[in-house]
Amino acid sequence: MDFKETETYFNLARSYAGECQAGLRYQFIAKLALQQGYKTMSDIITEIAKNETNHAKVFFDKIIDLAGVQENIDVCGSYPFTGGTIEEGLKFAMEGEEKESLVVYPAFRDIAKKEGFNDIANTYNMIGEVESHHKIIYNYLYESFKNDTLYKNENPILWKCSNCGFQVTTKEAFRICPLCQASQGYVELHLPYKKEK
Repeated sequence: MDFKETETYFNLARSYAGECQAGLRYQFIAKLALQQGYKTMSDIITEIAKNETNHAKVFFDKIIDLAGVQENIDVCGSYPFTGGTIEEGLKFAMEGEEKESLVVYPAFRDIAKKEGFNDIANTYNMIGEVESHHKIIYNYLYESFKNDTLYKNENPILWKCSNCGFQVTTKEAFRICPLCQASQGYVELHLPYKKEK
């Protein structure tokens, strides 16, 4: 069967388009966070945006490797136009990552496997795992931002200025770094990490 006639071919193109768009949407959120003084949050979101761009490249390379250069791949998919505030952007990002990791990529993985593309199925599996971790990070950022607990904790924890390295253990991060005068947005955040199975 011609690869260009398979569902996997079109799924790779949809995945490429989706990852490109997600990466750009996340850059919009990161820019807004930076403009509002949330430097470390912006850095975290920028890193995730970079991950999405690299996922797009993986899908792009699979298409080129198996189908060669294509002038056009006509794909049909729905792509969100979301954002607005930081809180809205974080919420939509969290929901998007959840959908990719739990619904879209598992379905694409199963189709690839059924069509005999085990390498592509494995790629969807690995990227899906990364997306599930992104969902955890976005969930934490969204909930903390929404509830004004981004720089607070029930128990004393280490807060570190990403600008100069000053650190202190308290329940709430300093509003202005006493050493370099950087704003609270430069305080490193305590992100949750997905535990290995």
